[in-house]
Amino acid sequence: MGVVAVLPVTDHAASVSWYTKWLGRGPDVVPAEGVAEWKLAGAAWLQVGLNPEAAGHTSVVVTVPDVSAQQKACRDAGFEVGDIQDYGVVKIITLPDPDGNQVMFVEEVQAPPN
Repeated sequence: MGVVAVLPVTDHAASVSWYTKWLGRGPDVVPAEGVAEWKLAGAAWLQVGLNPEAAGHTSVVVTVPDVSAQQKACRDAGFEVGDIQDYGVVKIITLPDPDGNQVMFVEEVQAPPN
């Protein structure tokens, strides 16, 4: 089984540039005009597709081993990323793309003892 996270965008070229910067490489596949895909891991893919009406209303969750390190890496690369939200069992930061779609980085942590 695989999964493709689809993020609708208003400006395909600008979004491909933004996601290329974030992921550190260009798309792995361009299956159609206005669509670009990156293989993230195994059978997990990220797709940006031109769909102005739906843009800005989608989120994708990416698990990371260290959300603090991810926050620093994003900021060092020039991205505006939110503060760490600590919910006890997970820590989350949110990185909005140019259309307002949310890339959420999640670190799973141990629940505090009762």
